[in-house]
Amino acid sequence: MTTRRCLFLVLCIFCAPISSARGVFLEADQNVTVPIEWIYVGRVSASDQILLTFALKQQNTNKLKELLERVSNPHSPQYGKYLTLDQLSSLIQSSEETLKTVWTWLRSYGVQSCSTVQTSDFLKCFMPVSTAEKLLAGSKFNRYTNGHHTLIRSLVKYEIPEEVAEHIDFVGGVHRFPSKMTVISKAWKTSRHTEAGFHLGVTPAVVRKRYNLTASDVGSHANNSQAVAQFLEQYFHQMDLTEFMQLFGRSFVHHTKVDKVIGSQGGIKAGLEASLDVEYIMSTGANITTWVFSNGGRHESQEPFLEWMMLLSNMSSIPWVHSISYGDDEDSLSMAYMERINIELMKAGVRGLSILFASGDDGAGCREVRRGINTFRPSFPASSPYVTTVGGTSFKNPFQITAEVTDYISGGGFSNVFRMPDYQAAAVKSYLKRMKSLPPASYYNVSGRAYPDVAALSDNYWIVSNLIPIPWISGTSASTPVFSGVLALINDHRFQKGLPALGFVNPLLYSLQENGTSGAFFDVTTGCHLGCLDEKTEGQGFCASLSWDPVTGWGTPNYPELLKALLVGNGDDP
Repeated sequence: MTTRRCLFLVLCIFCAPISSARGVFLEADQNVTVPIEWIYVGRVSASDQILLTFALKQQNTNKLKELLERVSNPHSPQYGKYLTLDQLSSLIQSSEETLKTVWTWLRSYGVQSCSTVQTSDFLKCFMPVSTAEKLLAGSKFNRYTNGHHTLIRSLVKYEIPEEVAEHIDFVGGVHRFPSKMTVISKAWKTSRHTEAGFHLGVTPAVVRKRYNLTASDVGSHANNSQAVAQFLEQYFHQMDLTEFMQLFGRSFVHHTKVDKVIGSQGGIKAGLEASLDVEYIMSTGANITTWVFSNGGRHESQEPFLEWMMLLSNMSSIPWVHSISYGDDEDSLSMAYMERINIELMKAGVRGLSILFASGDDGAGCREVRRGINTFRPSFPASSPYVTTVGGTSFKNPFQITAEVTDYISGGGFSNVFRMPDYQAAAVKSYLKRMKSLPPASYYNVSGRAYPDVAALSDNYWIVSNLIPIPWISGTSASTPVFSGVLALINDHRFQKGLPALGFVNPLLYSLQENGTSGAFFDVTTGCHLGCLDEKTEGQGFCASLSWDPVTGWGTPNYPELLKALLVGNGDDP
């Protein structure tokens, strides 16, 4: 991992200071209320150090989008011809004018301690709070706590000089409070079944049997790799993984430890989230090199999710598949922030990375627009057009390996921000046309990016955390590492055949399903997820149906058939 100091711009010390009578609010639409779990502690001392992240304007973002479409389209001559990090940097790195303008501005306030990334489109700068509040006019930094962590944030929106604003997308470490998807523990009040054919919860053996993975379906290619990302000091323990594999991994070859940890992996207590992610990506994508990105957010002004995104722009060698169980409400984020994150996800796609996000555990979500008027509440990055979003299912009979139904918590719906991408337009149109009963039109944006794309079991998992086997863990935080492991196994076979990594797989998935590829997914057609608890929806969001739906996507993986369908190369018919 390379960190460049921006010493080549030291001449800007002698540039004239930037001043402007007019200021620009870069994130005028950013929600600056304090989430309910955070409480005010007090003002931050003027001398305390703060870390700000400047997302610099990039070049050729339209070309980046066009390139992603070509390298992800199996009918394109450029399918699978991914960029190296150096090639990506040459395409999108910030212009000399942008770098000079921003550095002149920073130096005029005495800011010196900055670093950048390989793609030269971010600057991370340490400075005293007093300097930050002058630099970002209007900002006022306070300290907040949720009982476990403390954060430095400003509830007053910032502005910067007009001539600088055209060179910066947003400033990180100012407003956003980190959000995190959490696993759900369900204590079933029922007798334990021991009859033949029954199981006592989802284990790797249950997952592998349901999705038709045999003992021989494990990774073997040296170039293959997968990863999970953790935030807010969610740690896994190596001993938990060892114990988990001893209990549940005896029937297949697997790795006994995580191969690489990026970031700090401290902490006395393991987190349920981290344990779940690591144990199930490594038992589904068995015997595949696995990394853990541990983004602690230990500096009080860090944005852990943004830190992870920046890591992807600073590493030339990186895993091919990434599983992330993280999300924010779309309406809590600024457009500038979400649009820039989309560009970061496109950057990952043109390098051949598959980025999978959990769809969330709030069904369609619900937000009160004004008194008595509600609307569904999409989640981001689940609603990004540039990720593969994973919903959740349950067994029809919770103690047997049966057909699956909708898990009522499975997140899904339509983005209020991003338009529906071309690759899914036909599938979504078909769903809307065939459904006889839909939620009121005022509750969702019918022309928005629809999600999830796929699904997997999300209910009643066993994990080991802090050396204790724990049952009944649920959430799309479980389904996402499972589906990620499936894609990593398919990458393994692609590498063995000399094919490129799957990369951004959505265009291929939708294309193969719309072309009538049979059997690649177990279609989930029963059940609905949560909506608003009001008279108009009566607690119901969208419902599952034949083919694609905004609750379980295309359904859950039938591994042997999905493998056949995705072993396509340049010019092949999906």
